[in-house]
Amino acid sequence: MSDIRVKICGLTRPEHVRAAVEAGAGYIGLVFFPKSPRNLDLETAAALALEVPPGVAKVALVVNPDDSQLDEITARVPVDMIQLHGAESPARVAEIRARYGLPVMKAVGIADEADVARIDDYMPVADQILVDAKPPKEADLPGGMGVPFDWRLIAGRHWAKPWMLAGGLTPGNVALAVKLTGARQVDVSSGVERAPGEKDPDLIRAFIKAAHGG
Repeated sequence: MSDIRVKICGLTRPEHVRAAVEAGAGYIGLVFFPKSPRNLDLETAAALALEVPPGVAKVALVVNPDDSQLDEITARVPVDMIQLHGAESPARVAEIRARYGLPVMKAVGIADEADVARIDDYMPVADQILVDAKPPKEADLPGGMGVPFDWRLIAGRHWAKPWMLAGGLTPGNVALAVKLTGARQVDVSSGVERAPGEKDPDLIRAFIKAAHGG
């Protein structure tokens, strides 16, 4: 098995969390964004987090959060990392990291070379970068759209911090994505669903197996 680490994001049910953990996921993503079909209330999220064993990182995905939202999440849900998936500035990323004492992953949407250059703005302040597909301007959601970006834009890139590839990954294309980009970490949400917000344990297992070159 290769050393690729997989994040299964947008989990909403205990059996799907267990399927991801048993298949070898390194990260579990919990979504706190009301517009998302994967949105969780704090009680459900806390129960799901308790399904996750030590060694698997529990990631809270938030979009342009204010401190009160983050205060509630971090007080009630035992998360290991905060994923910022909105238009948060580098200064705001640094502020959140300092306030909560948790590692922060910043998502950066990619559509062209100028977007790739923006990753450097976040390198000094984030612990990890999520390199994602940039949603269309009219989109309601900042991610989970199921559409990849042109992976050639980041082929051969090396950054000083760990990074994770996201955006339109599926069991059928993740091996190629890893090969073309050199990613050591990959993130999937809609690519392992049978319907929006409804994960499929078989697809979760197939994705993790494919990511590991199986």
